[in-house]
Amino acid sequence: MSPPPFSSALHWWHSFIFTVTLSMSPLSAADSASSLFGSLPPEQATAFGKLALAGISREFPHKLGVVWNETEDVKRPRSVHPAFYGSFDWHSAVHGHWLLVRLLRLNPELPLAGEIRAKLDEHFSEANLKAEALIFSQKGNRSFERMYGWAWALSLARELRAFEDPDARRWSAAFAPLEKCLVAGVKDYLPKLTYPVRTGVHPDTAFALGQVLDYARAVNDTALTQLVEERAMAFYGQDRDYPIGYEPSGEDFFSSGLNEADLMRRVMPAADFSTWLDGFFPGLKSGEMGNWGKPAVISDISDPKIGHLAGLNLSRAWTLHGIASALAPEDPRRARLLVSAQSHAEAGLKYVFSGHYEGEHWLGTFAIYLLTEAGIPTP
Repeated sequence: MSPPPFSSALHWWHSFIFTVTLSMSPLSAADSASSLFGSLPPEQATAFGKLALAGISREFPHKLGVVWNETEDVKRPRSVHPAFYGSFDWHSAVHGHWLLVRLLRLNPELPLAGEIRAKLDEHFSEANLKAEALIFSQKGNRSFERMYGWAWALSLARELRAFEDPDARRWSAAFAPLEKCLVAGVKDYLPKLTYPVRTGVHPDTAFALGQVLDYARAVNDTALTQLVEERAMAFYGQDRDYPIGYEPSGEDFFSSGLNEADLMRRVMPAADFSTWLDGFFPGLKSGEMGNWGKPAVISDISDPKIGHLAGLNLSRAWTLHGIASALAPEDPRRARLLVSAQSHAEAGLKYVFSGHYEGEHWLGTFAIYLLTEAGIPTP
């Protein structure tokens, strides 16, 4: 089966999700809730790869986030960001590259592999990545993409390091200056962050800490690991009775509360996390999921802000799945979380290939993070 053209991809995804759903009986729904997670047939991987390749090579439209201090700073996006000029903005370009590296690592024989390698070779040159790192030392840009873009860049660094491949080793070496710059930035910033940022969009602290912690552990950076764990406990360790009814806001692509719980399952021992979760989400024990039990409604996928809600359904799915992964198989909360994760996945996936660049420049990454269980610890 060949991958679908983008014009028919929405129908293709809808058919795929419908088929998976039909295969599940109500009694087996919780046990089958991982049926959308952890597997990616070649035709799906190819479609995602084409989506990401188109995005990271597209310079316009572009939303620049850097500070310009003088006339000479005014340049076209590709001159400012020689590696990450595409996909509308810097962080989307970064995680579009993450998507491609992850696809290549998990599917090395992918028919698209040669095209992916050529594009990564072009973007991941030593000169390009040194220029990307230099941005963070320029006046006014110390906080550029802090911490959402930083988190995705470190996730990309982690993916490159995990890829046992000659090309990946070369790309990882070229990426080292940017990686080192961002690690130093995190270590400088977190001790100064008195309060966590709790929001359903980019600055959410809990999302970033989860990604940074996964990176720190993967590269055996003990100091960074300890810093993230300490800040997580200080920020969230005493949280109780999260106001689920306040979510979602009208342009969220994250649940700040679920990001928090997904972080804390990484930080706390399983027994402690189970107790913490009871206090944080007390209704879960009795089956009360509140707004976390139903996917968000997307009224207009072509609206770049309203369309965020499609990403919210995908990120809710992976956080619900992540939280469930920290609970015992017989824990009834686990089944409830997985059923909700499944419904959110189905609701979010059907918008990935919409034909609207407002969503297509970034939703593929959220889908791949979910489908390949990027945030779930391996046995």
